[in-house]
This record gives sequence, structure tokens and C-alpha cells, in this order.
Amino acid sequence: MLTPDFRDPAPRGLCTDCGVSRFKDPRACGKACQFIAPDYPALEKAVHGRTRGAGDETFFGPFKAMHRARMVAPAEGAQWTGITTALAADLLTRERVDAVLTMVPDDADSWRPKPALITEASDMARARGMRMGYAPLLALLEEAQAQGFKRLAVIGIPCQIYALRALEADLGLERLYVIGTPCSDNTTTENFHTFLKLLDEAPETITYLEFRADFKVELRFTDGRQRLIPFLSLPISDLPRDFFPLTCRTCVDYTNSLADITVGYMGGEGDQWLLVRNARGAEMLEGLGARIHLQAPGSAGKRANAVKGFIANTARAAGGLPLRRMPDWLRPIVSWLQPRIGPRGLEFARTRVEMKAAETILHLRREEPAKMKNMVPDHVWKVAEPYDLKPQDGERATQADVPEK
Repeated sequence: MLTPDFRDPAPRGLCTDCGVSRFKDPRACGKACQFIAPDYPALEKAVHGRTRGAGDETFFGPFKAMHRARMVAPAEGAQWTGITTALAADLLTRERVDAVLTMVPDDADSWRPKPALITEASDMARARGMRMGYAPLLALLEEAQAQGFKRLAVIGIPCQIYALRALEADLGLERLYVIGTPCSDNTTTENFHTFLKLLDEAPETITYLEFRADFKVELRFTDGRQRLIPFLSLPISDLPRDFFPLTCRTCVDYTNSLADITVGYMGGEGDQWLLVRNARGAEMLEGLGARIHLQAPGSAGKRANAVKGFIANTARAAGGLPLRRMPDWLRPIVSWLQPRIGPRGLEFARTRVEMKAAETILHLRREEPAKMKNMVPDHVWKVAEPYDLKPQDGERATQADVPEK
């Protein structure tokens, strides 16, 4: 496993430090960054052979199949059951790739992500579990080239994968497999430690945190304890206004639509949600064979009221007004009702995508209005349209605004 040092990042405005600014020639950011002028139709066609269609593809991007999934034998230390790392380990075992580019925990802070190139299947166990914070994953692409790796697998979040796809043709790879995880509301590792302190009196003993599809956050501790916190009881209103950076409040690809296969929680109803997007994604899933259990995802409940309430609160936050807090006496009642009558399965996933679309438009409109015409793709406007969030004058790019590639 290789975890070499890399250059300091070049100064940027909207940036999640995907690693491209740490290249020998950081000007590659101009071509790769999704926070400048993302072209999802062009990259979807290049990666999947077509752009997204109607129906659920409007929300989730192109896909061939969707599954509710879990590993038959859950992996120890995995965030869920270990599907993501199992897919990558299988590619190494079958010698389909020379290395896997992914994240492992930092030696000094287990919550801090550190990029690594893994060449042995057994080392994929190091990559299990969730970490929070920015990590320049793609900075190791140059190291992969220096090592002579021509067949590569990459596990990454959407802003990393967009940049990877934008640069893919220039990397000289013979084969590339991309395993994507959904992402939203990232923050610095330091901010995340602040959040943990608000959740528990002994934050240093927390070893696991997961936002679950039953509207609860699960915490696990060093002594084996487990604690569930309803979403409505989270101290979100106590966080500083800049806790989540503008980049993460304006995410336009929550479901990692440019991956070959997406592995996330949103549509899984307690299991994982798998979107097989193209033939390469199908090849990876087939490699797991009987080790993975698959079933059709479900869908229940209705999302409209939840999304409307979220939009109202987000509009207040974007305008600098305090969030509307639910009365304490009502929180337990709503927390009990949410997993029973609220959106579940694919409807929950659609809910989160609509919320992210609204959040993107409202925050960008408030803080960086000049960037809207280039930063907000058409699929975001389509998702937000039912909630009367439509482009205002100057918020949609014309042909004259599109920069030359």
C-alpha cells in the first residue's frame, strides 16, 4: 500500500481539494473542476454511452439496474456490510487492476481520510469505514503513473469522480473501474470533531457514525455500546453557519452519476443501495457472485411535504435568518412517525436528491449568483421545478456562455 506525500494545494475559491490542484501542473483544475462549468451530458455520454433519461434517471443519473444489497457475510469493521471494499478487493484478486486508489484512515486521527494506492486485496480492509473531511484523492494519480499502473480502480465521492472523468482521456490508462459513493454535506475533519462533541460527552470514544434510512444516526463506541439519535434531535442548529462549505451546500451530483457502480444507503431501507450504471459496473457486481445478496428496492411514503418544509427552512438559512426549530415536545412524536409514514426506499432517495437540488439553487443564488448559469446543470433545474424553483434572468447559460474545452 502506497501513501506518499504530495504537494500543497494551489489556492482556489470553491474547492473540495479533490487533489487536482496538487498536480505538477495545477492548471488542470480549469478542465476538471465541477464547480466551474460542469458538463454532465457530455461526460454521461462518454462514460455510459448515453445521457440520463426520464423517470428515476432524472434523479439518480443513468443506470442499468438498481438493487437493495448486502454482503452475505458482513466484513468486520465495514460501515455497512463491506460491499464497496469487496468490489475493489475482488478486482485485485482477479488481477483486473494493478491498484485501487481509495481512502484509508490517517495514522494520527482515524476520522481523517488519507489517500492510498492499494495493490494487495488483503489491504482493502484498511479502507473500511467512514471518514470525514477533505482528502486529495486524485493527487495520487501522478504517483500511479510513476509506478507504471495502467489498470486502476478508484473509489471516490462525486466531486472527485467528476474530475477523474474529465481527465480520464489524458491519463493513459488501459482500464479504469470507478466505484462511487454518494456524498453531501462534507466538512473539515476539525469541524467534524466539533460535531462529535455536540453528540456525546465522550466524543473520543465514538468509533462509528452513520446516517440511516430510518431517520436516525447510529453511533458506536469503544466499549461496544450503540446509540441511536433521531435526525430531528441532531444539534444541526447549533453548528456555525460556515460548518458546511458552499461547495457542499451546492452539490449537483448527490448520487455519483459518473461512477460505473454507485454504492450508498439512501434507497436501501437498512441495506445498501446499488446502482449498476454500465457494463463495467455489471462486471464488478458479477465478480461478487453468491457473496452478495440482492433484491429489488422498495418505495413507500410521499416526499412532497418533507421537501417543502426543507425548502422553507433552507430559504431562511440562505437569507441569513435563524432556522425554525421544532418544539421539543413535538420532536419525539415526529421522530416516531417519520420511519413509519415518511418517504422510504427509493422515495427517500428521491427526497434527498430534491432537497439537494433546492439547497444548491437557494444557497448559490444568495452567495454566488454570477456562478449559477455555469454551475447548475439542467438536471438540477428539472428536479427542483415541481417546487417552483425555476431559473431567474441570467441563471441559465446560453451557448455564448459555454467555455471552450
